[in-house]
Amino acid sequence: MKERSSMWHCLLLDLKDDAALIEEYRRWHRPGAVPSAVVASIRASGIEQMEIYQRGDRLVMMMKTGPGFDPAAKAAADAADPEIVAWETLMSRMQQPLPDAAPGDKWLPAERIFALSDQPAVAGE
Repeated sequence: MKERSSMWHCLLLDLKDDAALIEEYRRWHRPGAVPSAVVASIRASGIEQMEIYQRGDRLVMMMKTGPGFDPAAKAAADAADPEIVAWETLMSRMQQPLPDAAPGDKWLPAERIFALSDQPAVAGE
């Protein structure tokens, strides 16, 4: 059986359109501000890299996962960990789901529609 390699995920979420809440969200995501239990949980789940980008009230998360990453297992572990539940509760005060999110959904996956690596070579390259 072939082992799956690392994989990139692009996830989207909105912040509430409130300057004070957006600044609070940014403060919580500065280096050293995220609780160590949250960082440890992310790393232990098989997430190799994670970055969050912001434009206005829109967030884009880029996440690289290793071959052992299981989103369902990560969700179950998070739901059973009081420190992660407290973090998610805090973050939920500042976040709002995308308009097309199902009830209870937060970060939604974006569909990749272009990759330069998939394009044919151009003569002279």
